[in-house]
Amino acid sequence: MEILGIDIGGSGIKGAIVNITTGQLTSERIRYATPDPSTPKAVAKTVAKLAEHFHWKGLIGCGFPSVIQKGKVLTAANIDKKWVDIRVEALFEEATDCLVKVVNDADAAGLAEATFGAGRGIEGLAILLTVGTGIGSAFIQDGQLVPNSELGHLRFKGGIAEHYASDAARKKYELSWHVWGKRFNEYLNYVNSLFYPDVIILGGGASKKYDKFEDVIDVPTTVTTAKLLNQAGIIGAAMSAKSLVKNHLHN
Repeated sequence: MEILGIDIGGSGIKGAIVNITTGQLTSERIRYATPDPSTPKAVAKTVAKLAEHFHWKGLIGCGFPSVIQKGKVLTAANIDKKWVDIRVEALFEEATDCLVKVVNDADAAGLAEATFGAGRGIEGLAILLTVGTGIGSAFIQDGQLVPNSELGHLRFKGGIAEHYASDAARKKYELSWHVWGKRFNEYLNYVNSLFYPDVIILGGGASKKYDKFEDVIDVPTTVTTAKLLNQAGIIGAAMSAKSLVKNHLHN
């Protein structure tokens, strides 16, 4: 079955048609710049533009950088504050005239990695951490997603974890990969001490540079990098919309 997957990020809104049985993209991957300011109306217009590009009239799954509960945006740590309390699924459905499922963007990536990537076949708890502007997270327990974990917002070192250990923090404080890696290792050990995962999967921009800080990572569990890279968010977003299939068939 094919579903349009859309990954909404701080700088880009990306989409492709996904075969959710195989996890393969069956179309080109299209990217539009995220509007600035990224207001609900402006982002909805860009999502509609993506759907129009593919002449899409089927199901849509979207990954979105916020806690999403029952189709509503609850947080706005790295997005326009106007998003809080917006019923984002209804907004995107009106813009695209399609049924839409919206999930946290890291949860979408985690779902894809657990099914088709580095977490495939893992028994127990896999934690995906997406390391970029912030730190996103996804909990996968025996292949099942536990949504909205938000480990980037843990209290850590007297502040917020992602302010200390994200890739944005590395750039802000002009840290070398080695020095930043030590910070990130502290954070990984803290996460490990709280949840004792069977594997920690690193995704996001910083994971592509893992060879630059791997030597300072010392955590008493398996740490590996994501396999699906930039496609994970799109694939997982499409997979999340599988729950809409029954509604779609009834319409």
